[in-house]
Amino acid sequence: MNSHSGGFAVKTVGTRMLISPPKYVQGAGAMHDLGEHTALLGTNAVVLADRGVWGFVDTAVTDSLAAAGVKLTREVFGGLCTQKEIDRVAAAARAAGADVIVGIGGGTAIDTAKAVGHALDDIAVVSAPTVASTDAPTSALAVIYTEDGAFERYSFFQRNPNLVLVDTALVAGAPSRFIVSGMGDALATWYEARVCVAANRTAMAGGLATGASLALARLCWETLMEYGHQARISAEQHVVTPALEKVTEANTLLSGLGFESCGLAAAHGIHNGLTVSHKVHGMMHGEKVNIGTLAQLVLEGAPTEELDTYLEFSRSVGLPTTLAEIGLVDPGREELLAIGRAATAEGETTHNMPFPVTPEMVADALLAGDAYARATAGKAA
Repeated sequence: MNSHSGGFAVKTVGTRMLISPPKYVQGAGAMHDLGEHTALLGTNAVVLADRGVWGFVDTAVTDSLAAAGVKLTREVFGGLCTQKEIDRVAAAARAAGADVIVGIGGGTAIDTAKAVGHALDDIAVVSAPTVASTDAPTSALAVIYTEDGAFERYSFFQRNPNLVLVDTALVAGAPSRFIVSGMGDALATWYEARVCVAANRTAMAGGLATGASLALARLCWETLMEYGHQARISAEQHVVTPALEKVTEANTLLSGLGFESCGLAAAHGIHNGLTVSHKVHGMMHGEKVNIGTLAQLVLEGAPTEELDTYLEFSRSVGLPTTLAEIGLVDPGREELLAIGRAATAEGETTHNMPFPVTPEMVADALLAGDAYARATAGKAA
């Protein structure tokens, strides 16, 4: 029996698959090793980063690539992963004769680089996040947005990036909001993975989840619970500690492998629905996902203890748990239904839940989750 959800076939029986990048490199100062690793993939690199990122990686990138004999062409990222931006950067890479595209910065810049690599007949792709704010760096897909910043579609590629390189000194140097947002994205990994596995959904990897991928998703959750608060404090002090290293790995690698080889569900579907409201456009990906996770737990009828654990953790690291905290102050019913309709559009990952989900159910879950979070806020230690 086959149906369609989230851009991939959904099967009740089938093969199990796990996909991942061939190489993952993480550590303080790793950006200085970019050339050494890139030279194994090609000799002519287009490097994509926004102006702010170029401001603090230029020297390390330039010196590292030059020392390794890799030609460098700089491109300034436009800020959103849109089809127009992908086409623009692809044209620049084609003109440069590049055999490697390097995306440096946040998830949208990296997604754009991955899409360019795919557009240019799968030239090598290097993903070099400077923040630990999403699990985008490891995956073989990109989230494409409209020019107005609303979710448009997922774009799926034949392979993961050839190299993922994370400099934790840069992660620690960024505002702490980035790694906290990454925890919101990573926190959803286990909750969505277990739903997809229980419902026998086919993941982005192309098959059912393996035991290994489900274990990685669970390890992601356990790592956050154990080290999340410590990592937030380290990030606030802009220092690299074992806790920050562990959470960087959870946000980037464990979450990436977990979601891609297990599946996404309502948490990310509702995130996508939230993007139709201009009120939330100033919020980061993981912050909106965190509201989606709360709504998913409400949809599932999660036990009170589980809701409380989720809320306690979220508050301890500074993730939003109420609609007002992401800009939706006293939303009207029609506004919530519009979010619900987008979250349940054809092909959305919300349909990976083990029961049908309607726009009305999403609207109700958002309201109920918000009310519960506000009612229990006084109990937070």
